[in-house]
Amino acid sequence: MTAPAIEDLLRELTPQVLGTLVRRHGQFEGCEDAVQEAVLAATVQWPADGVPDNPRGWLMTVASRRLIDRMRSDHARRERESVAAAAEVVPEDVPDTDDTLVLLFLCCHPTLTPASQTALTLRAIGGLTTAEIARAFLVPEATMAARISRAKQRIKAAGSTFTLPEGAKLEERLRVVLHVLYLIFNEGYTASSGSELHRADLAQEAIRLARMVHAQMPEDGEVTGLLALMLLTHARRQARTTAAGDLIPLDEQDRTKWDRELIEEGTELVKASLAGPALGPYQLQAAIAATHADAATAEETNWPQVHALYLILERIAPNPVVTLNRAIALAETEGPTAGLALLSTLDSDARMAGHHRLLSVRAHLLEQIGDTAGAYEHYRRAAKATASLAERRYLESRAGRVRP
Repeated sequence: MTAPAIEDLLRELTPQVLGTLVRRHGQFEGCEDAVQEAVLAATVQWPADGVPDNPRGWLMTVASRRLIDRMRSDHARRERESVAAAAEVVPEDVPDTDDTLVLLFLCCHPTLTPASQTALTLRAIGGLTTAEIARAFLVPEATMAARISRAKQRIKAAGSTFTLPEGAKLEERLRVVLHVLYLIFNEGYTASSGSELHRADLAQEAIRLARMVHAQMPEDGEVTGLLALMLLTHARRQARTTAAGDLIPLDEQDRTKWDRELIEEGTELVKASLAGPALGPYQLQAAIAATHADAATAEETNWPQVHALYLILERIAPNPVVTLNRAIALAETEGPTAGLALLSTLDSDARMAGHHRLLSVRAHLLEQIGDTAGAYEHYRRAAKATASLAERRYLESRAGRVRP
């Protein structure tokens, strides 16, 4: 088995082993550390010795020994026995039950901040190292380590049990889980800062986790909608940048580069999600993405349908970003002046004050009505407001194009 295949296997097995270990021993932090040590041992031994016949059992055995060793021994003895444990592993039987979903709900405990939920999910479920998560969010490794440690301590202090919540609590926690996966995907698809426009590894990890949740909750419309949204959005990744890494806006993308398999899968999921009795924000966003994906060219986009979907989304989940996107669709259906009028309603919203997206959309619409001086000013302000170098380069190039 190749090194990338081993890495994929370990990412799949890590949350399964951690879930089983937490269910047995009930101490999340110690179990998570033990599993990470077992994964590290596997990355060293499996490429050299071959993947064991029962890799999940192998990881479970090593992690269990690490955990017991931590509880019984002093540091020196622990180090000696850890080496022996990894070298002579007889895989133990592991229950067929998969506790990954329970573990995901635990990582998204409501006492944690969204940042901590995201970090803990990537660490415990995604199998990313603390250093990898820190690099993804452009913070020092020590800062991320402290954030993850505090998250584990808060879960312990809350007296959380390793069980799925029930009834209304299950519904509430599921929304948190979906929001965390949505945040991870968005950070991967359009990085909030740094030199790269996107982080494919984060986007793909979010998709993998969304697939996992969907496999266990296939009847939930919002779960299905979120997975569809991710697939339809991720399908555009190859067309979003030039060879030099510069941003290409949606209306200028070469749509032959879009991943048709992902689009077909996502479209079918959208149809399934909309067949339910209720509509949620992820289902509506997925329907909007499917409308864009259905257009062979930008000119063929069904903008009235996009605008109608945003109207519904704005009604059920009011958000300034939704209004911003509706303004874009409105400008396509009724003209840039109508779009600018709707944008003006966001000027008093503190959440959007100085936001680069509001500035850039206004610049684009001002450019369309011939106000090049206003467009130039807003493109320049938008470029200064974003921490993404790829977006900054794009906005500066637009400013240069309309410079009076």
